[in-house]
Amino acid sequence: MPPSEQLTSSALQALLQDGKLAGSWTLDPGRSEVRLKTRHTFGLLPLHGVFRQVTGNGTVTAAGDVTGVITVAAGSIDTRNPRRDKHLRSADFFDIANHPDLTYAADSASPADGGVRVTGRLTVRGRTLPVPFDAKVSTADGEVSLDGQLQVNRADFGLTWNWMGIAPMHNTILVHAVFTHR
Repeated sequence: MPPSEQLTSSALQALLQDGKLAGSWTLDPGRSEVRLKTRHTFGLLPLHGVFRQVTGNGTVTAAGDVTGVITVAAGSIDTRNPRRDKHLRSADFFDIANHPDLTYAADSASPADGGVRVTGRLTVRGRTLPVPFDAKVSTADGEVSLDGQLQVNRADFGLTWNWMGIAPMHNTILVHAVFTHR
């Protein structure tokens, strides 16, 4: 397979307009990754986690309209600290017994400065809010990759546990999504 080529906004616009990306796309979970990045201990220490289970799909119409869904199993969070992971899965945070998935539903993607602007809705713990983000887009033979960051205030989704104020509310979700043409 030839190496990936990062697309400029104008190159992406041309691919969308000429229908070359039209069709159904499936997320490759083995080559995709959703990560959580924040700070803890009063913002002094970095905290990184990865969600080990991610699925998704997308559609590009002949007119170039883009929609899709990425679903993350909340219980698959791995921060390399089993005790912390258990707490993150509890009702204090993700509440996986009642809300097993985190979902991002993309309503559109349009060329923007240096990549694409994705507009969509993030659902966490049963709360759905609009969360747009910018992403870089790369293509290779039969695949499209998106690399973006979502800025999220976890309190907006009901994740308000914060013992003695040690855990910041602002988090970054890093997405590397590789889609293959079906």
